Amino acid sequence: MHERCRNIMFFKGMTDTEISECLIELKYQNKKYKKDEIIMSAGNITECMGVVLAGSVTIESNDSWGNCTILSHVGTNGFFAETYAMLEEEVMLVDVRANEDCEILFLNLNVIRNNTNYQKPWQYKLVANLLNISIHKNITLSRRSFHTSPHTIRGKIYSYLNSIELQKHSSEFDIPFDRQQLADYLNVERTALSKELGKMKKEKLIDFKKNHFVIYKERE
Repeated sequence: MHERCRNIMFFKGMTDTEISECLIELKYQNKKYKKDEIIMSAGNITECMGVVLAGSVTIESNDSWGNCTILSHVGTNGFFAETYAMLEEEVMLVDVRANEDCEILFLNLNVIRNNTNYQKPWQYKLVANLLNISIHKNITLSRRSFHTSPHTIRGKIYSYLNSIELQKHSSEFDIPFDRQQLADYLNVERTALSKELGKMKKEKLIDFKKNHFVIYKERE
């Protein structure tokens, strides 16, 4: 297993021996899920965080009236639920859903949470890595607030596509969402989103096919 963990931020700076020891201490488990399966549910308490070894997941807020808001997309080598796992008795407010067939590595953080007397090198590295992960997560959540704050649907679309363009360093890219997921992420109606995308394509501001987008630099 340690071979698959070498390039994951959670294990950054660890030797193969330290990774193996860390996995054992954190009682690692591997599980596979089919697309749309719920991996973790709101209302539950967890001591485990998840690492996406293959595939991807979405972090969602689902209310009792059937409304869904997608808060983030977590791809391969990404993480979820680490904050809840580190906070004792903290009830989860989100669902984690398989965005496609995926494989998840679960790590029990109870050992780290309840131990302040770190004596092993991997423990110090792990805590530093968790802090780094937490900072990245804050940026991800802040980024979504930028996308949902514009008053118009077009403004939300521009904000989102522009952020992907900056991350990819290219005006042509794939996004991780289908239309319904993108609507849920931007907190708009799918029909209204599709209509606005169609207008933008007709005006030659963008082009797209399914989840593949092109942003035209010369906008009219």
